[in-house]
Amino acid sequence: MPAPIRLRELIRTIRTARTQAEEREMIQKECAAIRSSFREEDNTYRCRNVAKLLYMHMLGYPAHFGQLECLKLIASQKFTDKRIGYLGAMLLLDERQDVHLLMTNCIKNDLNHSTQFVQGLALCTLGCMGSSEMCRDLAGEVEKLLKTSNSYLRKKAALCAVHVIRKVPELMEMFLPATKNLLNEKNHGVLHTSVVLLTEMCERSPDMLAHFRKNEKLVPQLVRILKNLIMSGYSPEHDVSGISDPFLQVRILRLLRILGRNDDDSSEAMNDILAQVATNTETSKNVGNAILYETVLTIMDIKSESGLRVLAINILGRFLLNNDKNIRYVALTSLLKTVQTDHNAVQRHRSTIVDCLKDLDVSIKRRAMELSFALVNGNNIRGMMKELLYFLDSCEPEFKADCASGIFLAAEKYAPSKRWHIDTIMRVLTTAGSYVRDDAVPNLIQLITNSVEMHAYTVQRLYKAILGDYSQQPLVQVAAWCIGEYGDLLVSGQCEEEEPIQVTEDEVLDILESVLISNMSTSVTRGYALTAIMKLSTRFTCTVNRIKKVVSIYGSSIDVELQQRAVEYNALFKKYDHMRSALLERMPVMEKVTTNGPTEIVQTNGETEPAPLETKPPPSGPQPTSQANDLLDLLGGNDITPVIPTAPTSKPASAGGELLDLLGDITLTGAPAAAPAPSSVPQISQPPFLLDGLSSQPLFNDIAAGIPSITAYSKNGLKIEFTFERSNTNPSVTVITIQASNSTELDMTDFVFQAAVPKTFQLQLLSPSSSIVPAFNTGTITQVIKVLNPQKQQLRMRIKLTYNHKGSAMQDLAEVNNFPPQSWQ
Repeated sequence: MPAPIRLRELIRTIRTARTQAEEREMIQKECAAIRSSFREEDNTYRCRNVAKLLYMHMLGYPAHFGQLECLKLIASQKFTDKRIGYLGAMLLLDERQDVHLLMTNCIKNDLNHSTQFVQGLALCTLGCMGSSEMCRDLAGEVEKLLKTSNSYLRKKAALCAVHVIRKVPELMEMFLPATKNLLNEKNHGVLHTSVVLLTEMCERSPDMLAHFRKNEKLVPQLVRILKNLIMSGYSPEHDVSGISDPFLQVRILRLLRILGRNDDDSSEAMNDILAQVATNTETSKNVGNAILYETVLTIMDIKSESGLRVLAINILGRFLLNNDKNIRYVALTSLLKTVQTDHNAVQRHRSTIVDCLKDLDVSIKRRAMELSFALVNGNNIRGMMKELLYFLDSCEPEFKADCASGIFLAAEKYAPSKRWHIDTIMRVLTTAGSYVRDDAVPNLIQLITNSVEMHAYTVQRLYKAILGDYSQQPLVQVAAWCIGEYGDLLVSGQCEEEEPIQVTEDEVLDILESVLISNMSTSVTRGYALTAIMKLSTRFTCTVNRIKKVVSIYGSSIDVELQQRAVEYNALFKKYDHMRSALLERMPVMEKVTTNGPTEIVQTNGETEPAPLETKPPPSGPQPTSQANDLLDLLGGNDITPVIPTAPTSKPASAGGELLDLLGDITLTGAPAAAPAPSSVPQISQPPFLLDGLSSQPLFNDIAAGIPSITAYSKNGLKIEFTFERSNTNPSVTVITIQASNSTELDMTDFVFQAAVPKTFQLQLLSPSSSIVPAFNTGTITQVIKVLNPQKQQLRMRIKLTYNHKGSAMQDLAEVNNFPPQSWQ
């Protein structure tokens, strides 16, 4: 068989291929020749064939059939064969294939080889693709090489130990003795890999981290090495752009960051050297910037002095002036992370940060915008808003939504005056009205409504803002609402803040009518305009007939929403004209409330003050029928109909929905704790339930006094007992009275009992006697359950108990299946 072509010739041949198909044909032909050579056990050219196979693998072609040939090369005694064999193993094998386990013995032999380069090949391969089984078997050999005096082997053994620790973390302690003398090595390669090994051990084990902090005194050693690197003169072997071994410096700074995090003593020991690195590192080259960036991250992550933190932020400020976009982006990102903890130091670079808003790079612009909003406070709100509004004018569309939202939030929090607040939001709506959030319109309306003294000024500004321009729909909606509310102030010219304009009633209606017929107006905007026109019928005196005509026209609009509004407004003019002025009177002041637990936050000029929630007591008289029906709707009125309507309680109606989620498709009725129902209860029109039509005679009598009671629940001191009664008018109805008692030393408050039964039953819970279960069994809560069981099936019930006890909210579910037969047969 002729000798196979060399790797160099194969590469040259493949590069001459003009098409992908031609290249594929060459590869397939060569693969066939290599397979034939492998089958013939050709030892002479095995190394050459595997090398060519690796090149094909790098081009993306399958080369898995060469895996066993790599193992044969590794077992060879020739160094050239071993080199290609180990390279092939690293490329073609991984721990998911069992073939790699066959290498374990060869690697073990080579780790004890007399030639350091063979040992180095074995270490590289184990550190690259060794599985957990291989790492366990060979960790002892690696640890032995880590203690050798040969620096070539020590650096490779340290990196191999990193891989072993990642695969088998419990072997970490094996390498601890070997790490003691690693940092005393003069060779920079050994130092570099040793720092990598120590970093891995500290990151993976808190115990190791504490050991290196206290026992090994690692920080002083690292400080000494870093100081020598900074102070050493020119060394051609390690010099990179005038800086001595920047790669080692960066690794040491990262390890110092881990050691100093949340540790006062370690942080204090490294403060001086960090200040030295920050002040002595050359910034004209990218290498120096890399070291300074790591220094900044370390200073910010440890418990450093305040002066050192200011120095770090000043370094980031210098980065913002760098011509390299990547450095500017990194600086903005780092400042954004530190602005909350070192706000004043970052504020010093505000002008530089604002200048970054004009950068051509969109990533830098976005980071600068986010950082600018983080810097806004009550002292700089005017200047920062001026810059951000200018940015909003000129920025790309993808920035406008986020920028507008940020301006809204900042203005709401730090507005120096209501006029400034209104002007700023109107400026945003004029500039980027199409990009604002959905709540921008109601928020501005609420702000305008509350600023009573600004009504005339605001309606005049909005009127002028929409003259002939309806492109910004949110602005038009706010303007239409304000003109409808305060149109009389606009016409009367009562504005004191700026020169009033002379506007007639017809001119105001012209604007609103043009909004109605504009092609740019959305359905929502037309609704605002039509409502505004209707409101003006009580504010204007000379144009009421014109308003009637406009409203009547839209009574036949193809827009259903507009048509409904117009029909209702027409009815106001005709049938209910005596009520029109009262219905369309000016809106009262609206308070913006954000509820958070027992307090509400009312924002006024950027100040947040907690105020107790105002809870209105429930009316003592009968509740309207419609409210009762609403409550039935919330609880599912089709399936649940109360025998005796009970008073609404303070518990949200959604509690039933929560229990429904818990209990699946079981019909549910829940009655939270409340006062007993009033004696005067209105009649509610509802579908027949348990005892429809039987209200004129006694409902329930004890005709089964012999029914034994049961304990339905007993846990954590809470005991629930059921006693039973049967109806003498409807044998299918069972009345269950629950009694809840508390044997603990503290009262159980906010007690709520809920129950669910299968769909073949119907159930009603009446109001409990109290919401507090007294301690030491000194009293009980009673509550009545009525169950309709028309099919006389065995009764089953699932109960849910919620209460507060010893300051904790308690909740439990239980099933009751031990009802006595007399209660349901």
